[in-house]
Amino acid sequence: MKKGEGSLTSLSEHLADFARQRDWEQFHSPKNLSMALIAEAAELVEHFQWITEEQSLNIDDEKKDKVALELADILIYLLRTAERLDIDVIEAAWRKIEINEKRFPIEKVHGDARRASEYDKN
Repeated sequence: MKKGEGSLTSLSEHLADFARQRDWEQFHSPKNLSMALIAEAAELVEHFQWITEEQSLNIDDEKKDKVALELADILIYLLRTAERLDIDVIEAAWRKIEINEKRFPIEKVHGDARRASEYDKN
């Protein structure tokens, strides 16, 4: 398979093989993987800390490459966590989108970004 091709399933399978070949499954508990995921998310945030919204939309190629690698780390740990727990993240994402469409109906939230509980107060 060429770089950039395939599905989340094939990527997840490759990651599981990678871990098994290195005898890392013993370290890849959902607890450890989720902790690694949040650490990588924090590293992503560091690239945007202290810059404006506009600057965050217009990062240079060097920073974009660094951001891409942080996003890759996040995806890797997310897929490994899902695989270890036998969770289909695509199905879960569609389910969550359906929930959010009900929680945030267009006519109620259009152009307004508050927490769901804050809409109920009006």
